Amino acid sequence: MFTVIYIFIFGLIVGSFLNVVIFRLPEGKSIVKPPSHCPHCKTKLKTFDLIPVLSYLAVGGKCRYCDTKISFQYPFVELLTGFFFLFTYLKLGISVELFIMFLLISALIVISFIDYKYMIIPNYITYPGIVIGFLSSIVLDYISIYDSLLGIFIPSLLLLLVAFIFKGGMGMGDVKLAAMLGAFLGFEFALAGIFVGSFLGSIIGLTMMALGMLDRKSRIPFGPFICIGTVIIIFFGDVLFDWYLSLFF
Repeated sequence: MFTVIYIFIFGLIVGSFLNVVIFRLPEGKSIVKPPSHCPHCKTKLKTFDLIPVLSYLAVGGKCRYCDTKISFQYPFVELLTGFFFLFTYLKLGISVELFIMFLLISALIVISFIDYKYMIIPNYITYPGIVIGFLSSIVLDYISIYDSLLGIFIPSLLLLLVAFIFKGGMGMGDVKLAAMLGAFLGFEFALAGIFVGSFLGSIIGLTMMALGMLDRKSRIPFGPFICIGTVIIIFFGDVLFDWYLSLFF
């Protein structure tokens, strides 16, 4: 029971750091310095201002020093990370793979929010992610080196082909994201995540077009859907694969 609580709190703390990355990385700012501060009045935040979720609730979603509204993204990302870490622990238990998935899920959260807001997937995340994912397969042996290598090339080449065929429908950031997913998960799980994400993206996109919220020329970021699909596969991949195979055997 205590482990569950510790994992959730750990996720909240990591989520607080992810917020820093999400807000600073696209603007080319250091994620280390300056220390956390109000983006409006620049006042350096004290320790009691940095308690995940609780600090936000305590001040009513406003800066304690200048009364400027604080983005709801802060507690949302913290809670999202906390629950994702908790669910991952409940699925994998304490293991090497658990901490690998913590790292991957953290990267997916950052990528989703940055791509949604700025329509970019930073190389600062995908390039190191590809390297870390591949090295993890060598050092930690939770998947084979062969699976990791195939994961790097097969999903990314598939999306690269789609990008060439459908101009403007897929960005190179999505291609590098696919390579990163494959490095961590292998090509089968990476492709499954991309498929699930594409399916969700199609449903949401068509629904928004039907409601007049989008037109055929509107651009929507594909990265968040790939990330959501991948998280679904991480949590429920075995169940979905078994269900899919049961349709044919």
